Amino acid sequence: MSDSIVIIPTYNEKENAEAIVRAVMELEPEFHVLIVDDGSPDGTAEIIKNLQSEFSGRLFLEERKGKLGLGTAYIHGFKWSLKMGYEFIFEMDADFSHNPKDLVRLREACFQGGADMAIGSRYVVGVNVVNWPMGRVLMSYFASYYVRMVTGMQINDTTAGFKCYRSIVLKTIDLDKIDFVGYAFQIEMKFLAWQYGFKIVEVPIIFTDRTKGESKMSSGIFKEAVLGVLQMKVQSYFRNFKRD
Repeated sequence: MSDSIVIIPTYNEKENAEAIVRAVMELEPEFHVLIVDDGSPDGTAEIIKNLQSEFSGRLFLEERKGKLGLGTAYIHGFKWSLKMGYEFIFEMDADFSHNPKDLVRLREACFQGGADMAIGSRYVVGVNVVNWPMGRVLMSYFASYYVRMVTGMQINDTTAGFKCYRSIVLKTIDLDKIDFVGYAFQIEMKFLAWQYGFKIVEVPIIFTDRTKGESKMSSGIFKEAVLGVLQMKVQSYFRNFKRD
């Protein structure tokens, strides 16, 4: 059995679903894939079901009823992965904005480099984003700057959604008390890992905007992040981050 599972939330990703699964399955060392589908009306889940016999024991599907949010999809995936005993648990988008080949580098940062969390970072060296309009690049870059100023985290890409966790991180964080489900979810998970004193490293990647399917980004998601950072910081003064 592989020690690595890649969680990929999906909602209407029929253009990308099969291709992203096959791209991960080609990698060495071996990765398993968990698709968490939020009732995609376009038939995404059916595509995954048709692939499961080909990738028996490596490709898994969890179906949820309705669009319940990115954060809850990952938390569902985290709990499933911990129950199944995986050591390295990854977050990755379905749309190829994250290069599947970079999964190997994230795993190496944890397995060989001793990191507890490895972040696929767009902003370690300059700005490594392809096909985004300048407005969105600036919004993302300065959002990370804002998060650093408020929280004190020395992480260049605080909103990144391409990550590898060691299982101990997800076992330590109380997943039932995660507040946010959208953009701010990614910030909250990093903030909690940082507060607990886990070793976090950034692995430089090139982020390429999707070419198929529709983006899930919205102004409401961004607003949640801006206000959520302040909420997280205030709440942190009243929490105990001592590890057992």
